[in-house]
Amino acid sequence: MYDDGLVACTDRDLVIRRYYFPLGSAKRIPYRDIRGLRWIPLSLSTGSWRFWGSGDFVHYFNLDPSRRRKQVALVVDLGKRIKPVITPDEPERLTAELATHGIAVARGADRR
Repeated sequence: MYDDGLVACTDRDLVIRRYYFPLGSAKRIPYRDIRGLRWIPLSLSTGSWRFWGSGDFVHYFNLDPSRRRKQVALVVDLGKRIKPVITPDEPERLTAELATHGIAVARGADRR
């Protein structure tokens, strides 16, 4: 199992902690609802300095105070307009765990 304090995998769900503003409660996403993940490099234009929430009303970031020091973000495709974006401490390990649940990970630019 993967758990870095902000992102975790359970037997059935991807858990994104500190997701909802202002209380920071967790978002639980059943694996069956995830259509895929897109691995993107973090930069100013892709949210490296995004503290919490959305800048474009499509991509929504959970609260991660150390995001600006990270290199990678994962965009979670739920087949809906809003796409959660996570910045795990160990993206390779997280994507390997999600792959065991049948979730595909694509690398490259996020289609906005």
